[in-house]
Amino acid sequence: MLLEVIATTLSDAVLAERNGADRIELITGISEGGLTPSLGLIEKVRDAVSIPVRVMVRPHARSFYYDKDDIDTMERDIQHIASVGGLSVVMGMLRSDGTVDEELLQRLLHAAKGLEVTFHRAFDEVRDQFEALKVLERYPQITDILTSGGQSTAPKGAERIVQLEQLTSERSISILAGSGLSADGLSDFIKQTGVGRVHFGSAVRVDGSALKPIDPARLQAVRNILDKRKDN
Repeated sequence: MLLEVIATTLSDAVLAERNGADRIELITGISEGGLTPSLGLIEKVRDAVSIPVRVMVRPHARSFYYDKDDIDTMERDIQHIASVGGLSVVMGMLRSDGTVDEELLQRLLHAAKGLEVTFHRAFDEVRDQFEALKVLERYPQITDILTSGGQSTAPKGAERIVQLEQLTSERSISILAGSGLSADGLSDFIKQTGVGRVHFGSAVRVDGSALKPIDPARLQAVRNILDKRKDN
């Protein structure tokens, strides 16, 4: 089981690694669904932790549709991230008709120079997730799709996540289930969906608040649940 944890600060990243995270999603603007962090933070986190780090590339929270200036910004951010070394990226882009903006995707994958990519929860706003999956699986750089199954939370989208997990079970792309997961019910959720990758944010923070630091005890509780499932 892979456990990805959101970090918004250097201390978040260090706490995440120390308390059981397998991978970090590094963002700012957590209340807005995640925005691109500063280059200084990216560099500091890469120097401080040894687990994989995926950096959000999202210039604003207005939508997942991007104009020329947005695209130029995203491309430049990816170039900076690639220059740091040892990182991956998180991104997602749609057209106004609710399909994946494949032209922009190709451009940014080229800018990423072979870095692994997570396609984020823009996937939950596409008009047809199965159609979108067929597009994304054409690109080996995209290793993960972060999704709540098209619903507000992953538990609510569990039935769709089951379908997506079955479709990707023998492919190079994996489903990363996220949004609304907590230690309570996690084991049952994994058993129901069969997912091998989960993503945590607020539920492993102090008081379950997005704007508070990572809570080691909450994170360790999630790690212990995943380890018990692995042992079984």
